[in-house]
Amino acid sequence: MTATPTRPEHTVKQEWATGLTAFAAVMLFLVGLLDIFRGIMAIAEDDIFLTTRNYVFEFDLTGWGWVHLALGAVAVIVSIGLLQTATWARVTGVAIAGLVIIANFLSLPYYPVWSVVMITISGFVIWALCAVQRGNLYELSEERPLSEERRPYEKRPPA
Repeated sequence: MTATPTRPEHTVKQEWATGLTAFAAVMLFLVGLLDIFRGIMAIAEDDIFLTTRNYVFEFDLTGWGWVHLALGAVAVIVSIGLLQTATWARVTGVAIAGLVIIANFLSLPYYPVWSVVMITISGFVIWALCAVQRGNLYELSEERPLSEERRPYEKRPPA
């Protein structure tokens, strides 16, 4: 009698890892896309932005536009890597989300409510990327054959 190699079943922890990685990827994509739009608006010197005087971190609005545009473009690329469960994307995603937090903190006087929203979303991205264990990402990228999938309405005989 020969034993057929069986693949270990996915645990609840691995399912959470899949969900958190997908959540981080989608949120980072949205942060990047919104940062691209914000960068374009700032480069065009749109009247949406409020300019204040006597702020400690006073920068040119066009300069901030280029910073947000670059961070947004990199965030979109990294989010695509996260959907493919690449380890480089996970590490880079934490770094980019941290830079987005810093950039939005420094641009608080120009668009305060939106900066707080972006800081919050980026914080969730960092949390989601750091909550997943490293070993789970390698297993997530492998596909299971359709016959091995478990359906909630099917009962398996006891082993």
